Amino acid sequence: MWPDRRLIDLFGIETPIIQAPMAGVTDAELMIAAAKGGALASLPCAMLSPDKVREQVAAFRNAVKAPINLNFFSHQAVPSDPEIEARWRVRLSGYAEELGLMADYPAPAASRAPFDEAMCALVEELRPEVVSFHFGLPPEPLLARVEAAGALVLSSATIVREAIWLEQHGVDAIIAQGAEAGGHRGMFLTDDTAAQPGLFALLPQVVDAVKVPVIATGGIADGRGIAAAFALGAAGVQLGTVYMHCPEAKVSALARAAMQQAGDDSTVLTNIMTGRPARGIANRVMRELGPLSAEVPPFPHASGALGPLRAAAEQRGKVDFSFLWAGQAVRIGTGQPAEQLTRALAEAAQQRLKQLGGP
Repeated sequence: MWPDRRLIDLFGIETPIIQAPMAGVTDAELMIAAAKGGALASLPCAMLSPDKVREQVAAFRNAVKAPINLNFFSHQAVPSDPEIEARWRVRLSGYAEELGLMADYPAPAASRAPFDEAMCALVEELRPEVVSFHFGLPPEPLLARVEAAGALVLSSATIVREAIWLEQHGVDAIIAQGAEAGGHRGMFLTDDTAAQPGLFALLPQVVDAVKVPVIATGGIADGRGIAAAFALGAAGVQLGTVYMHCPEAKVSALARAAMQQAGDDSTVLTNIMTGRPARGIANRVMRELGPLSAEVPPFPHASGALGPLRAAAEQRGKVDFSFLWAGQAVRIGTGQPAEQLTRALAEAAQQRLKQLGGP
């Protein structure tokens, strides 16, 4: 029934749907349910220790016979700059005082590490069927080892030039990330946030520019969106925000309430939270200091000083400093368990594609 089966055949999955890797939201419970529904399950590894990755993969393998995607960041690590971070702390000092924190409150170090030798060795040990990267690709020697371990390689492109670069560097499929998508932008050949195209402009241009299968992501949350992506040439879709509504997602009660109250204009592109552009539901600190600011320390160091503020505010029932990553279709969510959601999405998309095909 699918007009393009390349992704299904490439990954050995039932439906051309990838459950997006979402740090802090996704663990084995959500992955297992999505895989049982026929999707490719994804584990976000950038904030996990090797032991935690092993634990999550083992739980998945013990529960379901299905392929798994391990996702990593591949940004260039930037050392901490004490001067920039001191200025950032001063900028946040009014919030600290308001929350009853000392001006020199201790802040944890940033925990988002790029793909490195240790994680590469872990891939060689665990042998996932798929490895995906965000912010480009890791250095060639590491990438070659991932491929030698038998993993298919994916990465995200936010402009056509990035898609062409990824194909030239040997990826097996490309994720076309429209500006509507929640979470961090996968930008690596551009830093121009103002020029990021939406999915329906980006997708057909990427499809025309490369030969490998293209996966659409950004603002897709139901069968209509999946069918539209296929009509524009996609071989599959990656869905994130809609899975955040599932009971298996590790979303706090405060964040769920923010999602339920959000509208189509509630998300913004911001660098305030981590130092890199990402889309999320606007909160107080995004509105008052940004949403985009030149004062923010480079990724990922901006997040350290916000951690204690976030914890103190959440104790008071507020999300003023919380990560609320979500795409523009945040309101489109049924709250179904992930297995049923995946099957319902696939069925609705096939019905819509059949209607579009005419009698």
